Amino acid sequence: MPEELYLQLLKRALTDTLYGEAPDHEDPDVARFIGGFLRHYIHGRAHTMLPMARLDNIQDCVTRALDDGVPGDLMETGSWRGGATIFMRGILKVRGVTDRRVWVADSFQGLPEPDAEKYPLEATAHKSKTMVEQYRHFAVSLDEVRRNFETYGLLDDQVEFLEGWFEDTLPEAPVEKLAVLRLDGDYYESTRTALVNLYPKLSPGGFVIVDDYGEDQWTYCRRAVDEFRAESGIEDELQQVDSKCFFWRRGT
Repeated sequence: MPEELYLQLLKRALTDTLYGEAPDHEDPDVARFIGGFLRHYIHGRAHTMLPMARLDNIQDCVTRALDDGVPGDLMETGSWRGGATIFMRGILKVRGVTDRRVWVADSFQGLPEPDAEKYPLEATAHKSKTMVEQYRHFAVSLDEVRRNFETYGLLDDQVEFLEGWFEDTLPEAPVEKLAVLRLDGDYYESTRTALVNLYPKLSPGGFVIVDDYGEDQWTYCRRAVDEFRAESGIEDELQQVDSKCFFWRRGT
């Protein structure tokens, strides 16, 4: 099918795997993975750090939401170079959907500094040499992300940018309803802030994807999600994408 061929090519272009392989996110050799991560993503041409399984998950969630008529827009909190949201816009484009928007929420200044007393693992990772000198706290400017959308011919009035720290932008975000909400803010506070302010806007049947739920070496993302689900009485099943990424579908 032409639609599927386009989306497969788009995923390979975004991951820069048209002519080679991305590093294995499940590689048990941490040093080898970090070396490959730096070469392929940080110093490379890829527009997303997501492995193919997570892009497949985005495609599945968006497609199911569209097919089932779940009302609302698509959103990611934490965009890096914009790859995941570019892919979301590509799905809408190929499906001919003109009444939904893609929201790109990011500080465009990198990750916020965690409270060292509350979140020591995050604070240690945030100040590490690799994070500071190599990753540069994953800072990518809004202008660069806009150019990346333009590269794929996908920058138009169905793409909205929310620039700033989540604590400032998400409470007042002009989003009425969401069909898919993808969280990739890395840290506890970023995850918690996104859930508190955006989950109430998620339509029944909509999807929540948490990129770092399975991480436990440097982030308290899982704690933020588990606490929010418990406090909100959410019993919808958490489903696994890979060892790090999980999602659930909101019930009625």
